[in-house]
Amino acid sequence: MSAQHSETQTLLATLTGADRPGVTSHLFSSLQDLDIAVLDVEQVVVRGQLTLAILLAAGEQSGALAARVAKVAYDLGMTISTSLGTGDTSRNRTGRAAVTALGQPLTTAQVSAVTSTIAATGANIDRIRRLSRYPVTTFEFDVSGADVSRLRRDLAAVSSKEGVDLAVSPSGLARRGRRLVVLDVDSTLIQDEVIELLAAHAGRAEEVHAVTEAAMRGELDFAESLRQRVAVLAGLPESVLDEVAAAVRLTPGARTLVRTLHRLGFTVALVSGGFTPIVESIASDLGIRHLRANELEVREGRLTGGLVGPVVDRAGKAAALREFAATEGLPLSRTVAIGDGANDLDMLQAAGLGVAFNAKPVVRSQADTSVNVPYLDTVLFLLGISREEIEEADRLDDAVLPLAK
Repeated sequence: MSAQHSETQTLLATLTGADRPGVTSHLFSSLQDLDIAVLDVEQVVVRGQLTLAILLAAGEQSGALAARVAKVAYDLGMTISTSLGTGDTSRNRTGRAAVTALGQPLTTAQVSAVTSTIAATGANIDRIRRLSRYPVTTFEFDVSGADVSRLRRDLAAVSSKEGVDLAVSPSGLARRGRRLVVLDVDSTLIQDEVIELLAAHAGRAEEVHAVTEAAMRGELDFAESLRQRVAVLAGLPESVLDEVAAAVRLTPGARTLVRTLHRLGFTVALVSGGFTPIVESIASDLGIRHLRANELEVREGRLTGGLVGPVVDRAGKAAALREFAATEGLPLSRTVAIGDGANDLDMLQAAGLGVAFNAKPVVRSQADTSVNVPYLDTVLFLLGISREEIEEADRLDDAVLPLAK
């Protein structure tokens, strides 16, 4: 706050009523001849109802100002409230954080639990905005005066108890700028487990599924369980890899997520406990350059049931994230990791933001945040990107692309 305005008498005027074009213009036009400083403005429209708040350096003109804004409200058929004070808007500029809440729907009980917990930590909610209304409802709370570590811990308990997905991120510059987003593939980027699709060709799908589930819950060593599952593929023709690559199904919202991240200039990478030919096919389809996966051994056109090289396990995924970040010149604080199984835990914990996506309980309990709806593009809301921004970018591209042909 400047010294000039620290002791100046100010007028806060809040105008409410039905929104329509020209309300803000009408208000400021009525004040233009007074030539006074506008210190702050906030405006929001909810279901056609406008709330417009302006803070003016009134000085000795406070009476004239109050009369002017009252007349504007009368002319527009709106409600006005005014209050006098001194100085500018006071905000706590330390401990700033963004709290994101996702629900399908978000209930009053859930929002009450979130806001009460924020208040109990001593933080203040400065602003709330809706990021999406479908396929989930998402609210972002701009918070100040927060102990981010405590806020994250306390809201994790709320998330578990109330069944609401919550994320806490430092705000300000820490939330802006280029990032690296690393995704697990099986049951995250795609709906399938590739090893099970391959095992189906060998008539061993149920057996392999049971081992996969135990490994993802963290009950089995991943590398050993992978070798057991790959062994059942011995004798399958190499061509089965192309058949499976064509059969995999992207998770709803996967294309929107990757497309939007690329528009923002973010780098997207894939790390998988699956197999390179399948992951390469998916990466090529989505325009992704960085990937890491396991190599199946092939001899004379058939799978041997063995692997070549080191297994991409928990440690391998975290190492890949660090390698990709170094290649892109980004610190780990600028990375996001998304996964669903125990094999992803090291990667989720190494990243600046670890997101458990429809994950096993052991993963949800250790990740920074979790998303428990079947839409992968909801991760964008955790990064502060709204549904309106995503759709507007799509519309602009649709308008430009025909001209580029």
